[in-house]
Amino acid sequence: MSSRVDEELARAVAESEATAAAEEALPVTSPVTAAATARPKRNLGLLVALLVMGAGVLTLILKSGKDASVYSRGVDELVQQREKLAGRAVRVEGMLVKGSLLRRDQPCEYRFTLEKKGVQVPVRYAQCIVPDTFRDMPGMDVMVTAEGSLTKDGALEATQIMAKCPSKYEMKDRAQKGEQAPHTPVL
Repeated sequence: MSSRVDEELARAVAESEATAAAEEALPVTSPVTAAATARPKRNLGLLVALLVMGAGVLTLILKSGKDASVYSRGVDELVQQREKLAGRAVRVEGMLVKGSLLRRDQPCEYRFTLEKKGVQVPVRYAQCIVPDTFRDMPGMDVMVTAEGSLTKDGALEATQIMAKCPSKYEMKDRAQKGEQAPHTPVL
C-alpha cells in the first residue's frame, strides 16, 4: 500500500509542477491592464461631452448675435429698404444738409437731415451732448454717422451720432482769419 501512496504522491507532485509551469507561461492580467483597456471608452465619452458643450456654446453665441446686429447703410440705401429695416437698429451715413440743424432746449433735442446721392432722411437726436465736430458750418461739408432705429414714417430716431469734418486744418485757417463758428439756430 505504501508503494501505491508513493506513486500517487509522485503523480500529484508532477501534476502540480506541470500546472505551475503552465500558469507561468500564461500572461498575468493585473488591475492596471484592465484599467488601461477601459480608458479609451472613458476618453471617447469625455470627447463626446466636450463636443456637445462646444456646440451648445457656439449656438448660443450665434443666436444672441443675430438680434444685436446693426445694419450699416448709406442714406440712399436706407430709404430704399425702409420697410425691411423699420424698427431695427441701423447705422446710416450721409452729409449734413446745410441749414437743417436745429436745437431745442426743453426737452433737449437736435433735429437735422442727412443726404446721400440726392436722397434725404430726417433724424431726431433726443440728447443734449453732440460731438464738437457736429456743426453746420458755412462752406464746410460735415459727414455724419447716426445710429438708432428707423421709424415707420421713415425718420431715424438716433441714439448716437458721430461727425467728421473733411479737414480740421480748414477750421484752423478760419480761426486764424478771425472767423467764428456760427451757433446752431434754436427751434
